[in-house]
Amino acid sequence: MRQTPLYYYSSASGLVRSFAERLERPVFNLAEREHRLSEVDGPWVLLTPSYKTGNDSNDTIPEAVRRFLRSEVNRRGLVGVMGSGNRNFGQHYQMAAREIARRSGRPMLFEFELAGTPWDVAEGRDILERLDEALFTAHQPAPGR
Repeated sequence: MRQTPLYYYSSASGLVRSFAERLERPVFNLAEREHRLSEVDGPWVLLTPSYKTGNDSNDTIPEAVRRFLRSEVNRRGLVGVMGSGNRNFGQHYQMAAREIARRSGRPMLFEFELAGTPWDVAEGRDILERLDEALFTAHQPAPGR
């Protein structure tokens, strides 16, 4: 069964990268040019942080994520969104992930704070494994065909 890859953006702090790498599946960092300019070849999940910019009218979606989502192929393959945030950002907490989910019509699969706790990692793995199974089942031929 195919593991749905995770495309993520992580700043120099490495918090989101730490979470992504602990999920034990293919992960691609959109901070790296080769991944940011690539196009996916099937279903994938986005993991993005949200950053408080200090200005309510400013967008909190990282530019690398925005660039990756400019591709119609990438937008079409997106099946869900996960978000990392900092509760200290108040109303900006998870704003980027929630906005992308809203605009794309894809579900918010999971939210966690900073690099996530061991429970968050286990929960994230479970959610992604169930997604893998659902996608696999949806693409199986009907019995008798």
